[in-house]
Amino acid sequence: MKKFAVKVEEGIKSSSGDGKLSVGPVYRNLLAEHDYPPVDPSLSTAWDVFRSSVQKHSGNRMLGWRELVNGKWGPYVWKTYKQVYEETLYTGSALRTHGIEPGARIGIYGSNCPQWIVAMEACAAHSLICVPLYDTLGPGAVNYILDHAEIDVVFVENRKVKELLSPECTHAQRLKLVVCFTSLKEEEVDKAASIGIKTSPWAQFLHMGRENPAEISPPKPSNICTIMYTSGTSGDPKGVILTHENISTNIRGVDLFMEQFEDKMTVDDVYISFLPLAHILDRMIEEYFFHKGASVGYYHGDINELKDDLMELKPTFLAGVPRVFERIHEGVLKALEDLNWRRRKIFDMLYKYKLYWMNRGHKKKDASPLADLLAFGKVKNRLGGRIRLIVSGGAPLSSEVEEFLRVTSCAFVVQGYGLTESCGLSTLGFPDEMSLIGTVGSAFVYTEIRLEEVPEMGYDPFGDPPRGEVLLRGKTEFAGYYKNPELTQEVVKDGWFHTGDIGEMLENGVVKIIDRKKNLIKLSQGEYVALEYLEKVYGITPIVEDIWVYGDSFKSMLVSVVVPNEENTKTWAKQNGHKGSFVEICSLDKLKDYILVELKSTAERNKLRGFENIKGVILEPKLFELSEKELVTATLKKRRDRLLKHYKVEIDALYQRLTGSKA
Repeated sequence: MKKFAVKVEEGIKSSSGDGKLSVGPVYRNLLAEHDYPPVDPSLSTAWDVFRSSVQKHSGNRMLGWRELVNGKWGPYVWKTYKQVYEETLYTGSALRTHGIEPGARIGIYGSNCPQWIVAMEACAAHSLICVPLYDTLGPGAVNYILDHAEIDVVFVENRKVKELLSPECTHAQRLKLVVCFTSLKEEEVDKAASIGIKTSPWAQFLHMGRENPAEISPPKPSNICTIMYTSGTSGDPKGVILTHENISTNIRGVDLFMEQFEDKMTVDDVYISFLPLAHILDRMIEEYFFHKGASVGYYHGDINELKDDLMELKPTFLAGVPRVFERIHEGVLKALEDLNWRRRKIFDMLYKYKLYWMNRGHKKKDASPLADLLAFGKVKNRLGGRIRLIVSGGAPLSSEVEEFLRVTSCAFVVQGYGLTESCGLSTLGFPDEMSLIGTVGSAFVYTEIRLEEVPEMGYDPFGDPPRGEVLLRGKTEFAGYYKNPELTQEVVKDGWFHTGDIGEMLENGVVKIIDRKKNLIKLSQGEYVALEYLEKVYGITPIVEDIWVYGDSFKSMLVSVVVPNEENTKTWAKQNGHKGSFVEICSLDKLKDYILVELKSTAERNKLRGFENIKGVILEPKLFELSEKELVTATLKKRRDRLLKHYKVEIDALYQRLTGSKA
C-alpha cells in the first residue's frame, strides 16, 4: 500500500485507571520525515511575500472585478501587481497621516473586492493588525468584534456603511476613521460626524496618501498579521491570532507540496474568489496566488449567478465548500435527465469506463481521452472550460460527489482539512490518487497529526480502525485566542491543538474526518450516531436540497428537517398531479412520504445501519442560510442549538406522532 505520511513517534496507550487518555502515533508529511524543511528568510512575512511578487510580476494581472454597465455585468477589468502595490502604499501612508501607528487593529468589512486586498496589504506594510469583520453575520458579530479587538479604523463596503452606523452597532462609536470602498452618502457622513468618526471615500483616501507619503514599517515574523474571528456554532466569536510566520510558512509548505507533481502552477492561472475573504480558506488561497504572480477574479456578489462569472472569467482553479460541489453535481444530473435514454446510457457507459481505468492507476487525463471528448468536456465547460484544479474544504465532501467530479470535471479534485487555528491547512489530498476518495489527505508539510482517545464515545486510537479526536501541532498553528488565555489553555495541551473533530487514521497515513466531537450523540438504545456524517450521506439524495438530522439521547430514532430541491419537487408534483406553489407543495403529506422513501433508498445504497435511518421529516421550503434566525454560520455549518430552538415545537410533535407518546 502506498504511504502518504510517515510515523515519527509511537503512540501511548494509557493504563486502566491512570486517568490519562491514550494517544495514537504521530504522523508527518513525507517531505518532513526527519525535520521541517527550512523557510526562506527573505520571505518570512506576508509583506515579504507580496513585495517580492510585485518585483517579479509587476505587469501581471493581479485583481479582477466586473462593473455594472447599463444594468448588466460587464467583462472583467484588472489591476496589475504594480497598480495594487501603488494603491497599497498610498493607503498605508493615508493611515499614518491619520495618526494610526503600528500595532493598531484595522477592520475590513465587506464582500470580496480589490479594495479589501489593498487594505489588507497596507496593514502588512505598516505592521498593523488586519481584523476581518463578518460580511454575513450582521451587526451583532460586528459590534462584538469592534469592541473586543479594540478596532480604530474600518474599511467598509458602501452597502455595509448603514449597518456599521446603525444604533445596534453601539461600539462603532469607538472608531476614529471609516474609509468606504467607494463613496459615502451625505447622511452617512453627517451621522458618522455626529458620533465623532472621520470618514473618507476611497479615491480621496488614496489622494491623501499620494500627497503625504510615509515610510513603511515592515513587520517581523513574530508580529501578529491578523486576528481572524471564527463564528463557531454557539457563543461569541473567538479571535484567532495568526502571525506573519504562520502565513509565510503556510505559503512555503504549499510550494514544497506542489513541487512533487508534474503539473505546475503558472502566472497564467486564475482563481475565482467567492468564499468570504473574512475566512481563512479564501484568504490563504489568495495569498498563495499573489506569491505566484497569478490572478484572482472576484465574483460579482450573487452566488446564484456564479455560473455567469465562471463563464466570463474562465478560471483554472475552483475552491469551495461541499455544498457548492453538491449543487454542481445536482446540476449535471438534472441536465442528464433532460437527455434521451440513449445519450444517458452512453454517458453512464463512458463514466464507468473512465472510472475503471482511473481505479487501475491511470491518471485522469490518460484514463479515457475519448470519454472526455464525447461527454465530460461538457461538464468542464459548465465551469468555464479551463478548470485544472478543484479543492473542497470546510467540511467532508461525500465520496459519491468527489468520485463524480474526479471522473467528469476533467480536473484534479482533492479534499483538504484545516481550521482557522491551523492557518487553514492541516491535511491535503493528492491528485490522481483514487484511494484517497472520501479522505482529507495526509498531514501538511509543516504539521504533525495524531488521534486522542474519546472514551465516552467509544473512540480508541488503537482500535481497528484507529479513531479519535484529531490533534495538531506544527509551525502554522495559531498563537492563541485574543484576550482569552483560558480558552487557549483549554484547547492547547502539551503543545497539541485539540480540534474537536473526530478522525479515522487509515493504514497509509491518510485521515478521514468522521464528525465533530460534540455532534456525536448516543440514542436511547445506546448506539452512537454521527450527525454530520449522516447529513453528508443523505444530502446527496436528488429530492433533498439541504438537511439537518436531529437525534435525542432519550429517543431511539432520528428525525430531520429537509429543504426539498425546488426543481425536483415541482417535477414530482407534476408527475403526481399536484398543483400549487412550491410552499404549498411542501405542505403535502404525500411529499413527506416520498422523501422518506428516497432517504431510505439512499441509506440502503450507503449501507447505513437501521438506527441511522430517518423515521420522520419536517419540510422547510426556505434554505437554512436564508433564514433571519442565522441558522448556519458564514461557512454554512449548521448552528444546531439555533436549529433545535427554531424547530422544537415541530420536532416534539413529530416524535409524539412517531412514538404515540408525549415527547
